[in-house]
Amino acid sequence: MCGRIANTLPHDAMARLFRAQPANSLPEVPDFNICPTQDLPVVLAGEGARRMLPMRWGFLPGWYKSQTDGPLLINARTETVADKPAFREACRQRRCLVAVSGFYEWHREGDSKLPWYFSRADGGPLVLAGIWQSWGEARQPTLALLTTAANALMAPVHHRMPVVVEEADWPLWLGEAGHGAATLMRPVAPELLQAWRVSTRVNSNRAEGPELIEPWDDD
Repeated sequence: MCGRIANTLPHDAMARLFRAQPANSLPEVPDFNICPTQDLPVVLAGEGARRMLPMRWGFLPGWYKSQTDGPLLINARTETVADKPAFREACRQRRCLVAVSGFYEWHREGDSKLPWYFSRADGGPLVLAGIWQSWGEARQPTLALLTTAANALMAPVHHRMPVVVEEADWPLWLGEAGHGAATLMRPVAPELLQAWRVSTRVNSNRAEGPELIEPWDDD
């Protein structure tokens, strides 16, 4: 699962990295505690050039009459995404990339939920696989992140993790390089990530600030 994100990546740098045209309405960065229903900067394939625009994190199927008409779909499981009615068309036709600094996951120990922060070991952007859907009369773009089985680094904390897409595979995931995107829906190599315990302050969705991603020492 992936339920909270940190993003400090400048939009202009990400636009250059993805060779994408950025929208004017991208969410402000840095943000060290992005929660579901907030906007994330998303990269899509486009006619002649990629686009970078904000999307609501929380996929809304077309049959939802309101944003609260059903469960909050922030993640889509790779094992079922191609078959679930809510996701199958988006998985075939509307895939996207989400560049973030890192994400949080919680490990339960007794009655406590202890947060961990995951990011790339080389300090670069962590690019996650997503699918999207326009919803309602306003055609609001909405997003779900794909999750897969945990790798060896993630497994001691949680049994699921987001799908990470390496740069060489961006065209395939976006549909720019033919078929075969399903082959990318797998756990990333453990050595590409790093992780450490962080303060339980991030357990509150109101918490903010760079100290949220700093290593926490229990001693």
